Amino acid sequence: MPHGLIGLHAFLGEFGIFAFLWLFVELLSPNAQRVRRAKIAAALGTLLLFAAWLIGGYYYVTYYGPEVKPIIKAGPQPVGHSVFMEVKEHIFLLLPVLSLLTLGLLMHTDVLKDDSSRKAALLLSMLIILIGLSMAGMGYVISTSFRAALEGMHAVPA
Repeated sequence: MPHGLIGLHAFLGEFGIFAFLWLFVELLSPNAQRVRRAKIAAALGTLLLFAAWLIGGYYYVTYYGPEVKPIIKAGPQPVGHSVFMEVKEHIFLLLPVLSLLTLGLLMHTDVLKDDSSRKAALLLSMLIILIGLSMAGMGYVISTSFRAALEGMHAVPA
């Protein structure tokens, strides 16, 4: 049975990514109202990504490391942890930092007058979206590795 913190972690992360998708769409053809909404999206996305970071970290230290990781590593798909979780742990650290950078850019520049700032915010938000989607994919591989290990543990020998 999946732990509830995994669902909360995934929910917060995915909605954080959706907020940056919202920001991206608002800045494609900005006006004053769209820039205001983009700032709201950046603030919301940053808050959600930091919350996902904290929840995921707590889950990792409290449950994943001592309980789930050994099962995955002993199972038929140890690559779920040895590659995908290791990559996810390190790449995910970029998301809150990139979100803060994007929020700061929007709060401290006038993207209506400075097209290079608008393009930078678009690029940063696209990078956040792509990294976030890769995080979701890696989470799927990790959970699949865990389920495969559990199935192997419960298989009846022939």
